[in-house]
Amino acid sequence: MSESSKFTQEDGKFLISLARKTIEQRLTGRKNSEIRYDKTLPPRFYEKRGTFVTLTINGMLRGCIGHIVPQESVLEGVKENALNAAFRDPRFSPLRKDELDKVKIEVSILTDPKPLEYKDPQDLLSKLRPGIDGVIIKKGFHQATFLPQVWEQLPQKEEFLSHLCIKAGLNADAWRREKLEVLTYQVQAFEED
Repeated sequence: MSESSKFTQEDGKFLISLARKTIEQRLTGRKNSEIRYDKTLPPRFYEKRGTFVTLTINGMLRGCIGHIVPQESVLEGVKENALNAAFRDPRFSPLRKDELDKVKIEVSILTDPKPLEYKDPQDLLSKLRPGIDGVIIKKGFHQATFLPQVWEQLPQKEEFLSHLCIKAGLNADAWRREKLEVLTYQVQAFEED
């Protein structure tokens, strides 16, 4: 990530605030009130980048949705994925008004995914960088990703890959037995205090 496209802590606070205001707006029904932001924001806010928004309550996942492949500007992606994480994550019921004050928001800005070439399962394990790499696996119609933050819950590479295979609808040991397409990316993540 070039220095000019890196986001500062202040940028991160702004993006978290944008996500929270977008969710609040939907919960309060004020659909027509436009969320305003300074049109002189640095160009990085208008770049097409992958974004994810993660919601937690008391450290437990409450919603997480994003776009790995850039589809819109960072600003638009954060707004759309805030709504998706709050109201459209199929693993959870839609967020309720009474949960809003308990929710902690994390915004992740992604680099473009790059293919990870590997010869065999051991080579794959040796090339993964826990806590640094987000990982995408693909096999036919099956696909899943874990953000780099997931390494905190699954620090062992084997366990990380097994859970990722299950998430993709594959057998847990598919990464050992089959040749999967693997891509990696990095993120800048900003979390509410």
